[in-house]
Amino acid sequence: MAGVASKVAVIGSGISGAVCASILAKNGVSVTIFETARGPGGRMSQRREHSEDGRELLFDHGAPYFTVNASNFEVRSLVTEWESRGLVAEWKEKFGSFDFSSKKFINVEEEGSNKRYVGVPGMNSICRALCNEPGVESRFGIGIGRLHWSEDDDIWSLTSLDGEGVGQFKGVVASDKNTFSSRFTSVTGKPPPIDLISVSDMALQINEIPASPCFALMLAFEQPLSSIPKKGFNFKNSEILSWAYCDSSKPGRLTISERWVLHSTADYANLIISQTGFQKPSNAVLTKVAEELFQEFQNTGLDIPQPFFKKAHRWGSAFPAASVASEEKCLWFGTKRLAICGDFCTRPNVEGAICSGIAAAANFVKVLSTL
Repeated sequence: MAGVASKVAVIGSGISGAVCASILAKNGVSVTIFETARGPGGRMSQRREHSEDGRELLFDHGAPYFTVNASNFEVRSLVTEWESRGLVAEWKEKFGSFDFSSKKFINVEEEGSNKRYVGVPGMNSICRALCNEPGVESRFGIGIGRLHWSEDDDIWSLTSLDGEGVGQFKGVVASDKNTFSSRFTSVTGKPPPIDLISVSDMALQINEIPASPCFALMLAFEQPLSSIPKKGFNFKNSEILSWAYCDSSKPGRLTISERWVLHSTADYANLIISQTGFQKPSNAVLTKVAEELFQEFQNTGLDIPQPFFKKAHRWGSAFPAASVASEEKCLWFGTKRLAICGDFCTRPNVEGAICSGIAAAANFVKVLSTL
């Protein structure tokens, strides 16, 4: 392969896109990752905040951890490699469930359950390392506004949101749902970069992938919350909260303060969106959400003091509620060398996203080797 024949664009630097890019690069493919955000990770990104007195605070405000099924040898092999490189570590704290009806912790964790892994020193560490491997060029802060397929030239041309041409590629990997989803239109007012109707008759099915919104609340406390016996737990019988975990209890984290992240229920997030719209929430909305989520946390009766830092973030469509390619693990349009991958193709978790990225890379390695 030479010149443009070996070039593939990966849109999105979440775990599926990063894994796909890394595998392609190891197979001699020149990869360029385009990411709208300032850094990699997607839902595995790490949030950097500052308290009023200037203290720096880091939060894994999306996916708190991931597990790997014992029979999933491909993913287990990757995780073992990442562990040997110091990119991941096992989070050995005990988890549980809290029942709002009885105000008690229930469901003792079963022995032998899958290990929980976290990125070190942040969940985004894995994606950051993969995006910086030899053969991978990462271009952050560049959103893709249009992808054009030329039948005559047998090539993809990419244009940024600013209207600037950013390159021509033999293939494209779309790991960011906004590349083809109608949600892109609702947020930006522009059509999605890829017109899937011109690619496949599956366009409507893919375009309307259902997703569950969620609000995350980041909290920092001066002292450990000694009244809470678990470092991670889900909530039963709460209409507002679904999860809570002590982010600072993960391996490799600074422990100068105790940091917690709470996740709302999808029903609560949908209620707020129905009242305020899907556009980026205002500071006033986020402040209201932060107060309501924290009030519910205090309603557990667990003697939770006021934090010195409190801030909410909205994940608008990051948690898929359906799978569109469970057996194939990604969507592959061979005639145009377009792969769509992500957890929405397989299972709505990090392991599913990794599987999808591996599958997308395999399709490209096979077809590009014949060019």
